[in-house]
Amino acid sequence: MSNPWMFFRRWVANPLQMGSVVPSSAALCRRIVRHTRWTDDQAVLELGAGTGVISRALLRAGLPPERLLVVEIVPAMAAHLRRMLPGVTVIEGDARGLAEIVPTQWHGRIGTVICGIPLVLLPLAEQRRFIDTIDAVAPGSGFLHFSYCATSPLPWRRHRLTARREAWTPLNFPPVSVWRYQPA
Repeated sequence: MSNPWMFFRRWVANPLQMGSVVPSSAALCRRIVRHTRWTDDQAVLELGAGTGVISRALLRAGLPPERLLVVEIVPAMAAHLRRMLPGVTVIEGDARGLAEIVPTQWHGRIGTVICGIPLVLLPLAEQRRFIDTIDAVAPGSGFLHFSYCATSPLPWRRHRLTARREAWTPLNFPPVSVWRYQPA
């Protein structure tokens, strides 16, 4: 289901676009689910859904498929997600344009944005662009971000954010932290 071979091939093709060489572990998925929030009228937005292991964990935790939106830039991975996640809105596109690609009925109705995109590899201006595009569809909500950095992957003060490490997952390869960033 997680299709590690597809994931690895995509990493070989573009290592700067992928945060890891393998899909997220079950331990990381559990931690992300634990820190994900939504209400009956909200959706969850996952950026960089890859092969869908976190998406499936959210669905197993009770998130209705029609309340899960996933964004994936790689066409083959987006096609895989459409096959594996019936009822989920799979958006093939660049997460830097969320205001244009997320259906407007969900703007302002996102409980949690989950970001698996390796933001630490981006210049400060591109990080800011991601933060702004998340705020365009989930105003004031901030986002969960998982990263393989030992410290915060974002210079949160420079971005006028608060930062809290929600979880650390040593049982992931490589070990990973889950950060919550919110507007200061």
